[in-house]
Amino acid sequence: MKIIDAVLGVFKSSVVEKKQEVKVIRLPEVDSTNNFLRNYTPAEDEPITVVVAEHQTSGRGQGTNTWESESGKNLLFSILVHPTMLPVRSQFLLSEAGALALKEALSSYVADDIRLKWPNDIYWKDKKLSGTLIETKLSGGHIKDCIFGVGLNVNQSTFVSDAPNPVSLCQILGHEVDKEELLKQIIAKFQECYHLLELGGYNDISAMYHEALYRKGGFHRYRDIDGEFEGAIVEVEDDGHLILRDRSGMIREYQFKEVEFIV
Repeated sequence: MKIIDAVLGVFKSSVVEKKQEVKVIRLPEVDSTNNFLRNYTPAEDEPITVVVAEHQTSGRGQGTNTWESESGKNLLFSILVHPTMLPVRSQFLLSEAGALALKEALSSYVADDIRLKWPNDIYWKDKKLSGTLIETKLSGGHIKDCIFGVGLNVNQSTFVSDAPNPVSLCQILGHEVDKEELLKQIIAKFQECYHLLELGGYNDISAMYHEALYRKGGFHRYRDIDGEFEGAIVEVEDDGHLILRDRSGMIREYQFKEVEFIV
């Protein structure tokens, strides 16, 4: 039984078939699926919108990074939700839930070694399988909209960019994968994780995220503005800060991009 399925079992009486309808928009090409949804106005009865593209002309990663993807080979999609139930101070839970949904779906294909690299990358062993760019819009102290932009390497066999450690599902398995079936599984797992947030299962989402973390045990190499050091993950705080303990016992706290994982 998958982890998220087991946790949802605790909420069984209230979960009984409250799966929200999902609108899926398919595009042959777009500059960015996140850009598309940022300018999209959903219908009032449209709680979850997914836009999928075969090719992105300006696919983005975090910051100024770009996302390499051979046309038609991978999954490039964004999910729009409206998590008005979630306090602004807890918005990192959205990042955790989205990453867990991807992990749960991918675990149906790869039984071992799928981990969540803080804040929300999907890793297989020491290689990057997927990246997510999350954008939120606040209104009146609440979260109005959240967009999850996902690039998932599925059937690409060769990578030519200077990205240091990409890997695809095809490379891991030794054969191509039905992208459409994989997308269906990801959407279904996203619905489950998102519904768990709607039910107030914040501690469950956080616990599952911590359990699935890349490098969650032992000391590993990191680099910050002062240089390299060895650290062990203590926790990821509710606001998304990564807490490490170095060899001397000193606690170090980082926002995203303030520390680098050395593979």
